[in-house]
Amino acid sequence: MAEEKAKTRGKLVLKNGPTFEGEIFGAEAVTSGEVVFTTGMVGYPESLTDPSFKDQILTFTSPLIGNYGIPEELEDEFQISQYFESSQIHLKGIVVSEYSENYHHWNAKKSLSDFLKNWNIPGISGIDTRALTQFLRDNGSTPGKIIPENNTQEFDFYDPNFKNLVAEVSTKEIQVYGNGLKTIVILDCGVKNNTLRNFLRRNIRVIRVPWNYDFFAEPILDTTGKPYVIDGIFISNGPGDPSLLEETVQIIQKAFALKMPTLGICLGNQLMGIAAGAKTYKLKFGHRGQNQPCMNTETERCFMTSQNHGFAIDPSTLPSDWKTLFININDQTIEGIKHVSLPFFASQFHPEAFPGPTDTEYLFDEFANLL
Repeated sequence: MAEEKAKTRGKLVLKNGPTFEGEIFGAEAVTSGEVVFTTGMVGYPESLTDPSFKDQILTFTSPLIGNYGIPEELEDEFQISQYFESSQIHLKGIVVSEYSENYHHWNAKKSLSDFLKNWNIPGISGIDTRALTQFLRDNGSTPGKIIPENNTQEFDFYDPNFKNLVAEVSTKEIQVYGNGLKTIVILDCGVKNNTLRNFLRRNIRVIRVPWNYDFFAEPILDTTGKPYVIDGIFISNGPGDPSLLEETVQIIQKAFALKMPTLGICLGNQLMGIAAGAKTYKLKFGHRGQNQPCMNTETERCFMTSQNHGFAIDPSTLPSDWKTLFININDQTIEGIKHVSLPFFASQFHPEAFPGPTDTEYLFDEFANLL
């Protein structure tokens, strides 16, 4: 029997906190990013490929990660990936308590470790993720490094919060999906594949444009050279600080001025708030996972929601012609906003919820009815 290869030791070093020692899996590479945590128990293929996690080191509070492997890369009826939220990994690294080297699932094609190696992304296991999460909860998210023991490279802590990450994850060209009865423009700040799928399944043509593409100033032409008739605008999720995206805000304000139906999700919620005149702030440790309780203020119905964000709208700055549509039951932060009379609304959580609960998918129906 072949002798088992010895595992490479490594450490997770926090800029403003302790050092944790463990074992490296995935790529034996050094990395640095913002260390955050997620309370979701499933969905690591989706989380790794979610552009909203750009340049973060993600800690999983679920104690066992990797046991169902990574699925086959298949496309759906719209030629969109069935199981991944984008075409690549956006994280800088992952931190787990226990990594399962043995995986089993009917659709698994490779291990999580091999998937990370494909993108030169390190993981570290054997970490006391409970202690790490408690530190982040009490002290806030902080830059950190994953360093294999054989590394001799010197590198600084990297804090992605001062960088326009949206410009890096957004599409670089105009893309048209479907041929529905209505047409919307998606300002792609890091849109997830399942969001595209939700619109297409509702017979809506989707035109995906870069985060700063002003389609009001430069109309989008169809294959015959005629401008598309745009029925609505959607502002997607994405990474980083919304206050850095002045160009996106200006486009949203033009849509508001035309009273064009507008929907935002996650970062899109924050950007719509800024466009309306509100301000945003950075949360201490953010909301990440599939178990965040949010209440609809109009119906007082509570939903379990899927979330991934580090910023929120300051409720004291929301203009009087806007109202809070959803609130987070845990900390009372804004989870959605709505104009009191015009067709503009947004959710901070992810109604496309892949992975996670699907109870709030009705928001796509409400938006479709406004078009």
